[in-house]
Amino acid sequence: MKRRTLPIAAAFAAATLMLTACGGGDDKSGDSDKIAGTGQGTEKPSKSAEPSGAPAEAKPDGVDVSLPADMNLVFDWEKPKDENEAAAMEDAANYLRAIYRGVDKRTTKDAALAAYATGEGRHYGEVQINEWIKGGWTATGTRRHYDATTRSASNGNSVEIAFCSDASKFYGEEVKTGKVLKTEPSLKDFGHYKIIMVKVPTGEGLWQASKVYVETGAEKCQ
Repeated sequence: MKRRTLPIAAAFAAATLMLTACGGGDDKSGDSDKIAGTGQGTEKPSKSAEPSGAPAEAKPDGVDVSLPADMNLVFDWEKPKDENEAAAMEDAANYLRAIYRGVDKRTTKDAALAAYATGEGRHYGEVQINEWIKGGWTATGTRRHYDATTRSASNGNSVEIAFCSDASKFYGEEVKTGKVLKTEPSLKDFGHYKIIMVKVPTGEGLWQASKVYVETGAEKCQ
């Protein structure tokens, strides 16, 4: 069975992209009715996306979040009825697309990450992208996201998006050689994520990831 790639010791951080929570590895955001990071400030996003031949639907906020055909992020989740939660969920997906776009473009300076992340969320994305760049890897295959839930803060300006991910069919690929790296399937392929999305006051309907919490090797996601 094929699966994700990357040499075990040297590539662990990059192979398990986003498997370390920003600000620590303990996932505690679900232990209270209060949403962690609701006091997080936002940065005004840049809308000057680089020129691209991507279709219009790849630019939901005027920013290109398109990915190569062989880098497939699947979001197998239902859209919430609440308008704010639906918008926050979609931009959480765009945040993940922005990270992998940075991996593909080999840069943390792409407009997509600036648009869909702020504060610790942006720093976290930059760290993840840099791990792939330092290792000399890009990504290929399918990464699935599912079992999503949403939870709003009382002020309506923050939404927690929680979901599972399955990277068992997502591989690392050496940029120089094109070699796809593989390891044996394991529980590490599954993660449970909580992304705190905050509403951008100056952006109509735009939400940014301000914090990321991850449970690695999540049995509940198998």
